[in-house]
Amino acid sequence: MSEFDSLKLENQLCFPLYAASKELVRRYTPLLEKLDLTYTQYITMMVMWEKKELTIKELGEALYLDSGTLTPLLKKLESKGYVKRSRSTKDEREVIVSLSEKGSELREEAVKVPYEIGQCVKLTADEAVQLYQLLYKVLGAFYDEPQQ
Repeated sequence: MSEFDSLKLENQLCFPLYAASKELVRRYTPLLEKLDLTYTQYITMMVMWEKKELTIKELGEALYLDSGTLTPLLKKLESKGYVKRSRSTKDEREVIVSLSEKGSELREEAVKVPYEIGQCVKLTADEAVQLYQLLYKVLGAFYDEPQQ
């Protein structure tokens, strides 16, 4: 065993995560183009379909995105008529994001996307649950540790 074995690509957890994520997003692309959404816009809309209205801070926490990433994304979704942004009446510093009627209607078109993606990922239901749990365990470790 070499002292440099830890530097082999085959020994990296990050590489299959990166490659699988990149490929999965690539598979989403043609499905989301029909909805006129990017992947990041799609996951944002998924949160909006569920919550209907929340602050930018809450949205960022749900998506693990910062406001610098969310602001242009939300501007684009607002220009498409899918969401509305407004200042909170309780605290003017807070911006509230609300699902519009047009954004709500988009949900009907998007409902088949998870099924179509599921056809690309050859996992049993149990394997999918296990992978989901493991990925959130990894993700949770990053967000549970103290920030530096």
